[in-house]
Amino acid sequence: MELFGTAGIRGSVQERVTPDLALAVGRAVSAGVVDDAAADTGSDRPEVVVARDGRPTGEALAAAAEAGINSAGVDVRRAGILPTPALAYASQGRYGVMLTASHNPPTDNGIKLFVDGQEYDRERESAVESRVADGAPPAAWDEWGGSETVAPLAGYRRAVVEYARGYGDPADGLDIAVDCGTGTGALGTPQVLRELGARVVTLNGQIDGHFPGRESKPTPETLGDLRRVLSDSDFHFGIAHDGDADRIVVLDSEGGIVHEDTVVAIVAEQFVRAATAPDPVVVTTPNASGRIDERVAAAGGRVERVRLGALHEGIAAARADGGDVVFAAEPWKHIHPDHGGWIDGAASAAVLTRLIAAEGLDGLRDPVAERPYRKVSVECPDDRKTDAMARLESALPAAFPDADADTEYGVRVEFPDGSWTLVRPSGTEPYVRVYAEADDVDALVEGVTDVVTGAVADAGG
Repeated sequence: MELFGTAGIRGSVQERVTPDLALAVGRAVSAGVVDDAAADTGSDRPEVVVARDGRPTGEALAAAAEAGINSAGVDVRRAGILPTPALAYASQGRYGVMLTASHNPPTDNGIKLFVDGQEYDRERESAVESRVADGAPPAAWDEWGGSETVAPLAGYRRAVVEYARGYGDPADGLDIAVDCGTGTGALGTPQVLRELGARVVTLNGQIDGHFPGRESKPTPETLGDLRRVLSDSDFHFGIAHDGDADRIVVLDSEGGIVHEDTVVAIVAEQFVRAATAPDPVVVTTPNASGRIDERVAAAGGRVERVRLGALHEGIAAARADGGDVVFAAEPWKHIHPDHGGWIDGAASAAVLTRLIAAEGLDGLRDPVAERPYRKVSVECPDDRKTDAMARLESALPAAFPDADADTEYGVRVEFPDGSWTLVRPSGTEPYVRVYAEADDVDALVEGVTDVVTGAVADAGG
């Protein structure tokens, strides 16, 4: 049984993420918690904090997950509606279950699992999958856990504010438009930025899991209202979140979207320059731009890459190799190790606000070399992905013999002039993704897409 994609469990609430599944996952999580507690004889009674985003199906799924947790002998701490980063914050020193489908449509929901502020790694996810498949039984009737309500939001917001104050300048005088997309980011980012001194106007600031203001995924198309507000007014910049506020999109004062890799390059460079350790490391993913490597190297650091959805694994590997990880990011999603081990859109918004207050957005962008970048999706049924990727491991290097190929995380091909392309299967949708960065990016994408389309077709033969 394979439940987990690159970002937890997601899918239709009628076909995949049902109350039955939530109960089974809750019970499976608790079985692991009990095992961990048994191995740590000095631990208190184990706890799992449970929260959800604003989707109308979240209340029932949270109740089902809580029933599974309690029935396996573990106490629940109900945190209600929260941004996912706030749930991660609350899971420090215990475990966490977040009911959210992030940027998926309202017909979907999902489950993300945390331990001590970090998402479950593959080993823990595999253990949960095995227990769900085996149908773990409930604990004895007199060993079931109880529940109580907790309120971690205020503490989370204070922690973000204090963390951000270590960078840049006070935000007094900055005018910022924040589009929360009727998601749970409305509970975090506007309040944090105001505490830092900014003047904030919020769009779609009510929590409504039907997402009536715009689709939950922030894209150039769905952010039309925010872009118009910025172009017609005098805001210094804009910020947008997805439904659970783990991802961030930054827009300039004219409503243009700042490329996600440029944002990573800006923040990564600042953190490397501020580092005092001898080997500052930035962890990112194979689809990330070379502009990140350039700015990190200019600041005296190095970049390590890890598969999408596994930043925490990359952080652990870099630390084991002696590096001091100062920042970790994949497109739109950032981990701030000095703040916590989770992806946090509000923390990125806060740090960027302070940096922009110090240097201006244009000043931060100027050193970043922004070569043309494209991402396209090639349709590929899930049952063909493995065969198609196996074919591409040889087909792509053969199509571009002058380039260097790396097949550790998909197939990444790097050319002598610094351009590159990456092909990898989507973990959540029936596509193979093609990423490319080059001076003539359209020609590169066309050539790569032809090879990918052929491999997908051959995989169906």
